[in-house]
Amino acid sequence: MPPSNRFAERRAAPGGLASEEGSASIEFLTVGLILLVPLVYLVLALGQIQHAVLGIEGGARHAARAIAQADSHEQGMAAADRAIRVAMADAGLEPEAVRVEVVCTPAQDACDTRRGTVSVRLDGTVPLPLAPPGLVLGAGVGVPVSALASQPVSAFGGAP
Repeated sequence: MPPSNRFAERRAAPGGLASEEGSASIEFLTVGLILLVPLVYLVLALGQIQHAVLGIEGGARHAARAIAQADSHEQGMAAADRAIRVAMADAGLEPEAVRVEVVCTPAQDACDTRRGTVSVRLDGTVPLPLAPPGLVLGAGVGVPVSALASQPVSAFGGAP
């Protein structure tokens, strides 16, 4: 009687099919990659969006403060423009791609009115990482973000 080969018996499953022994590592790697790639992309996208949101909020806040503390309306607008450009460059956004709206009360053309209020609103779109720039008729794929900041103008004028 020939000696039985235990290894051959293990490999052959009933019905002549090969066993699945050793395929767990391949399944783990496949499923791991399928789940890991979207997770890494999500982390990158959320990080980029948060970075831009913080930059837009900072730009709106500093622009409102610069206008409220300026000696004249023109100086305030120039200071606000510089503050927005610095904040957008830090956030990685093009300053020209951000829409800026400045509202001054009680007079729109005189943001240096004592006891007035300056409100600055910034609206922009954060491009998603690795997204092609022209998916939808020339418009890039992105997430719209906006920030609104208000600052009172001192009753005594000038910086506090």
